Amino acid sequence: MKKNLGRVILVLSIFLHVEIFASTYTWSAYANKTTAYVNEAVHLKYICKFDDGAQLVSIEFKPAGEYEKYLLKNLRESESIVDGKKISIYEFVLFAKVAGRVELEFETVMKQTTRDAIEEMVIGRDNVKKEESVKKVLKQELLTLEVKETNNSLSGEFDIEVKKNEPRVKAYEPYHMQILIKGAGNFSAVKPIELKIEGVKVFAGDVVANYNLSKDGERGEWSQKFAFVSEKDFTIPDINIEYFNLISQKIESLGVDAINVKVEGGFSKEELLDEAEQESFKFDYSYLNYMLVFIVGFLCAKIKIKKSTASKDKKEIFHQKIDEAKSLDELMIILVLSGEKRYEKIIFEIESKKLTSLKSAKKISKLI
Repeated sequence: MKKNLGRVILVLSIFLHVEIFASTYTWSAYANKTTAYVNEAVHLKYICKFDDGAQLVSIEFKPAGEYEKYLLKNLRESESIVDGKKISIYEFVLFAKVAGRVELEFETVMKQTTRDAIEEMVIGRDNVKKEESVKKVLKQELLTLEVKETNNSLSGEFDIEVKKNEPRVKAYEPYHMQILIKGAGNFSAVKPIELKIEGVKVFAGDVVANYNLSKDGERGEWSQKFAFVSEKDFTIPDINIEYFNLISQKIESLGVDAINVKVEGGFSKEELLDEAEQESFKFDYSYLNYMLVFIVGFLCAKIKIKKSTASKDKKEIFHQKIDEAKSLDELMIILVLSGEKRYEKIIFEIESKKLTSLKSAKKISKLI
């Protein structure tokens, strides 16, 4: 009896605060600009202010996504109580895809818990099925945006930097270079750089993108590493990346001047042997391409391969090389030089020391 009386008092006390069930709210919408260029970041903010704490009201507002004329990304979402009144804020970043007029009018669902749901929760009247909440769909304030053409997929404010070695190497010694692009804009539009130089093996690393979404767009850094191998002098050509500068409002170019690399005589046998004795190979899986460059220079000193007879096929010859490997490092180099992707896993396991038995490594390599 006391238990039921307590529940009734609790329900009555809740119902006496009628404002809980009659929360009112006001939405407002803002854009930091009404005119923008294609691929320029536009900051959108939607604010819902309640007249109370709105404990029984929830909001469903998820307009982010890919649309025909624009891409809308979530920036942040926050909720706070100021003077006992709830404020919900939703922020987005828009990137227009095409020039022209863009109209933004998103839908929001307001969900408010019903009295029946409260009664069932407090009193425990599970035998009566009632709607837990009342939903109201409303349209946000219409925002319009005039989008202007740029004739370039990359827009923003960027700077370019090149990190490079002294342009003097020995034959087959790799020459390293790294390109870095910093700033704010739509970094996702920056494409990998492709370089082709006659008589030069060019190893291009994967693009490393490290940027975060901000109201100004994607702010951060983009980079790509390269290694060049040759037996004679070569020139790395100019690099030019065009983009639309939002400050000057015109097409500009991120440029790297050509680099002339002087290639001197190669390593002597004595140098190779000395270095092989002093240093132990450590294969970095994340820089596989660069290791390939070094291996070319050290191959003759590190691995002694017997000449095969005409009666042996390629598989038998390769297995013989595996059998003759005297260390895990030597075996790893043989597998790398094969150029076969199927050996990447075992190479990684050897380098990361997950596989430490030479005998087991040889057996696995021959079974792959």
